Amino acid sequence: MEKEMMASADRGKIEQQQQLEQAPKRRKGGFITMPFIIANEAFEKVASYGLAPNMILYLMNDYKVGLAKGQNILFLSGAATNFAPLLGAFLADSYLGRFLTIGFGSIFSFLGMFILWLTAMIPKARPPPCDQLVETCKSATPGQYFFLISAFALMSIGAGGVRPCSLAFGADQLDHTNKRVLERFFGWYYASAAISVLIAFTGIVYIQDHAGWKIGFGVPVIIMFFSTLLFFLASPFYIMHKVTNSIITSFAQVIVVAFKNRKLALPPQDSDGWYHHEDSTYIVPTNRIRFLNKACIIRDPEGASNAWSLCTVEQVEELKALVRAIPLWSTGIMISINMSQSAFPLIQANSMDRHVTSNFQIPAGSFSMFTIIALVIWVVSYDRIVLPLAGKIRGKPVYLSSIQRMGIGLFISILASIVSGFVEHIRKRKAIEQGFLNDPRGVVNMSAYWLVPQYSMHGLAEAFNAIGQTEFYYTEFPRSMSSIASAMFGLGMAVANLLASVLLSTVDDITERNGKESWVSSNINKGHFEKYYWLLAIMSFINLLYFIVCAWTYGPCVGPVPPKIKDEKEEDVKEELSKV
Repeated sequence: MEKEMMASADRGKIEQQQQLEQAPKRRKGGFITMPFIIANEAFEKVASYGLAPNMILYLMNDYKVGLAKGQNILFLSGAATNFAPLLGAFLADSYLGRFLTIGFGSIFSFLGMFILWLTAMIPKARPPPCDQLVETCKSATPGQYFFLISAFALMSIGAGGVRPCSLAFGADQLDHTNKRVLERFFGWYYASAAISVLIAFTGIVYIQDHAGWKIGFGVPVIIMFFSTLLFFLASPFYIMHKVTNSIITSFAQVIVVAFKNRKLALPPQDSDGWYHHEDSTYIVPTNRIRFLNKACIIRDPEGASNAWSLCTVEQVEELKALVRAIPLWSTGIMISINMSQSAFPLIQANSMDRHVTSNFQIPAGSFSMFTIIALVIWVVSYDRIVLPLAGKIRGKPVYLSSIQRMGIGLFISILASIVSGFVEHIRKRKAIEQGFLNDPRGVVNMSAYWLVPQYSMHGLAEAFNAIGQTEFYYTEFPRSMSSIASAMFGLGMAVANLLASVLLSTVDDITERNGKESWVSSNINKGHFEKYYWLLAIMSFINLLYFIVCAWTYGPCVGPVPPKIKDEKEEDVKEELSKV
């Protein structure tokens, strides 16, 4: 009897355990996580972009730096901000995972903004006001510069954690087999990004202009605090994938193995047995950049497990796709240099009449919103109005390839620089006529809305070139390189910021020789901003010629197509590509 009772109790425990195992577990991911992820990215953009437009004025007025030096500080900060996402993507893929990378990035961004706010709150953190009696100004001490640069550095590190991972982390929470769900997420993500930038360029800049730096820098700190808090509050609901090998590591492996095998002779192209194509879409490597093919030649079948001794054909083709795209990628650096010249239009707008009504005027830093507005209007109307209308006129469907749109963007950028030079030439002439030659803060009797065309043209140029670039990378690179595709444009911006700093310093040094006034003088009415704009236009024209050569060398955009073993399929592939 006792044994029966014990057996019955054991059966009860087993049944209870089975019921617990069969009970439905709380499902993670899904749209419940979207508000937290999108809010984190949106708040980070509002906070960081809201600090950017007026920063040159803060450096010039409160840190007593010249225009050229202040712009160089911002160029270097921008370079770090644009380069950091590449490092962030590598750390997320290889070590930390996307959740921790975004979390650490949010914390670093908050700390950077908090330190920047302290520079406005603590008088000793910046130079004292100028002595009006003797007209002298003390420059910042090394300690004060360190405090300021630390804030910029922390914000750059933070951007490197948040920006490359938010979109991918959001996509991780959704069912990838449901394209409609992904489409809705991408739509909300990009819509929130555009709205965030507009709020930053209008609301945050307006607060800085009317409430001062203490409140103007304090509001982004509060926004970034809530951004970080909201992201961590939803951590129990997130799907967190394990880290995998980074594509950057794969590139390094191909280069190392190809160098090790540099003395090997290449086997015949159709000899697929010589190449390691396990788990690869590709069977044999292509004939382009054949030196790299040596990385996937099988020397010892037993050594196939060591990725630093033998690579797959797919790894080799991924690196080839990147190498082939580099010349076209380099053509986008010049347009990024043009778009990074944010300080000069800001100084111009600050010296012009910005009134909409007698009691309201648009802040000088908010004029950047015209670039965003032009970009959004064109993106919305391109597929819905422009292409259908062009198709009706021509009587057949019209489509511009990604390379064609990149070229159109470069051309519009040239026009924008030319227009910028002419507008500045007129503004400067009026300033001198009205007696403001020695007063750079004087407001010229000329509407600041003459600057709207150049801002709008830069928006159109970005709509064509930047979006064309991004589409080019995504379509021409293998799907496994999507993280690299998303980082290419930002990397170009980072290089552009560095080169823009070098260009500005060179122009400043050369043009101020022999006691002459520098083209980029802090006194806008004595400098020659128009000549600087026209120099950018000449350089952009040379870059356009270089782009034409690169586009011709690259050939048509057909996307990566794996080579087939059977020759009879070659004509079918060509026929399909012609349809594309």
